[in-house]
Amino acid sequence: MSPETKVAVHVDGRTLTLTNLAKVLYPQTGFTKAEVLDYYQRVAPVLLPHITGRPLTLKRYPEGVDGEAFFQKHVTEHRPDWIRTAKIPSDSSRGRGTTVTYLVVDDLPALIWAANLAGLELHVPQWRLPELRRPDLLVFDLDPGAPANIVDCCRVAEDLRPLLEAEGFTPLAKTSGGKGLQLYAPISGVTSEQASDRARAFAERLERDQPRRVVSRMTKALRTGKVLIDWSQNNGSKTTVAPYSLRARQSPTVSTPVSWDEVQACRRPEELFFTAGIVLDRVDKHGDLFAPMLRLPFADQQQRVRRQGRVVGDQALADHLLEHGPGGARPAFPRRSFLAPQSRTAPRPFGSLRRPAGTRVLRRVPRGPPAWPAGCAPAGQSRWPRARPRRAA
Repeated sequence: MSPETKVAVHVDGRTLTLTNLAKVLYPQTGFTKAEVLDYYQRVAPVLLPHITGRPLTLKRYPEGVDGEAFFQKHVTEHRPDWIRTAKIPSDSSRGRGTTVTYLVVDDLPALIWAANLAGLELHVPQWRLPELRRPDLLVFDLDPGAPANIVDCCRVAEDLRPLLEAEGFTPLAKTSGGKGLQLYAPISGVTSEQASDRARAFAERLERDQPRRVVSRMTKALRTGKVLIDWSQNNGSKTTVAPYSLRARQSPTVSTPVSWDEVQACRRPEELFFTAGIVLDRVDKHGDLFAPMLRLPFADQQQRVRRQGRVVGDQALADHLLEHGPGGARPAFPRRSFLAPQSRTAPRPFGSLRRPAGTRVLRRVPRGPPAWPAGCAPAGQSRWPRARPRRAA
């Protein structure tokens, strides 16, 4: 498939044209645009409930993660008429007095449309429409200053957890998909400004208790070897990366919900390093670890989306697949999959790797090892799993 190939597909009753499917967006790992789209389709049942009703800021990478990127708040004018938008007065210092027309992603067609724009990263505020800047989530963004890392963030998270629970909060953790960790807790009945004040109080309290480990101020000179508790992400005009969003790193990492057992057990950065295929396996096994952050009717949306099955496609899409390892085991990284077309056969179950009859599959072995961050290569996995080409049927 040439990079310029266009494919018309049906997504839950909507018609979309997918473009540049063979384009490699993660050069060091060979992860293509088709695989980005496929990941977002497969993870949609657990992702969509967390972003529904939230004005979305896309971080787009038209030339891949090594090319120029830009944040897009104003949704493009070249969009289908069924795409939901929301006009929201800007409250930022730069844009105060103006109105921003945001994209709002409530369903699978809109999600695939956004991903097709090479919108790799999805960033959302802590509030949902129509409750403008009245958050339903409280967030603490734990950002390590070198040589500190995500292990240090885990220790800070463990210390922050009981402080929050003592005030009636029920925090959960997710990775940032980069080097940090984020804590979230449901909140209600406050403004974004009030939520920021509460988060700041918690951060400053822990900074006083642990001045050698924790800092609550953004000043770069103070952050070396410490963990910044960034409470300012609760500002009604700011956004954080959504749960299950891809990140534009050398590998297709994901902002991944994790259990408190995983946080407490973490002793090495690679233990909380998750890529797209691993996250899909985790969802298959554990479901949505962030589900307690949802309230009805958003919790019900997971089942509605999951019942749609493998809906993307109107014709076969070629993609890259790696074979299962010895004994049928899946490769730990990356998981190669496809966008399954609708056909006369029954919809494929969520996470299935089966290929509809007639679908061409292009296989290639990526050159070189995956670009693991320093010290993050899983034990026993210093090379890519190899794929043997099959004979044509």
